[in-house]
Amino acid sequence: MNSSIAQNLAQVHAQIQAACQAAGRPPGSVQLLAVSKTWGPDAVRAAHAAGQTAFGENYIQEAVDKIAALRDLPLEWHCIGPIQSNKTRLVAEHFDWVHSIDRLKIAQRLSEQRPEHLPPLQVCIQVNVDGGETKSGVSPSDLPALAQAVAALPRLQLRGLMTIPEPAETDAQMRAVHRQAKVLFEQLRAQGLPLDTLSMGMSADLAAAIAEGSTMVRVGTAIFGKR
Repeated sequence: MNSSIAQNLAQVHAQIQAACQAAGRPPGSVQLLAVSKTWGPDAVRAAHAAGQTAFGENYIQEAVDKIAALRDLPLEWHCIGPIQSNKTRLVAEHFDWVHSIDRLKIAQRLSEQRPEHLPPLQVCIQVNVDGGETKSGVSPSDLPALAQAVAALPRLQLRGLMTIPEPAETDAQMRAVHRQAKVLFEQLRAQGLPLDTLSMGMSADLAAAIAEGSTMVRVGTAIFGKR
């Protein structure tokens, strides 16, 4: 397993580098978040041994158990799945990042429950750029107010936006959706919010997302294999 994960990581990094080159961006401008949901601690250890330090998890209780089992490694944990009110304390106590804030109530609970001895929780707002009916995320019209409110919370640091658009038929259509997210991101920056993170793009749309300004891509299957 170790060698295959290391090989897969090298291939994904090569894809990121090629996409950056095609977009005229420096290769270090895009961070890889390895999505390790449903994979056990051994898979994460193998990825860490190959140089990966940032891991994304969707299922909170599963992630908390994994984080505990891997305390000996210097890892950065990102919550990228939906958060229910009864799970905010677990997220606030165990994660470094949250990508999936889509309403103020959840952000307020995360801020209140973030332990004082930990640095502020780094957060992104999930925005539903293309109006996908099954997708979480705040609507573009409601985004500015939510962003300003989240940015004012004391134990959170608002870093940017996250998107999970519906699959598109063509690369041009996919790029157009990612471009909408980039426009929203720049509008918030113009309003004075010091954002630096656009969590956008997965295995299938990695190149399109990077072409339109993604700073963090979330890749699971291409690294760990099929679940």
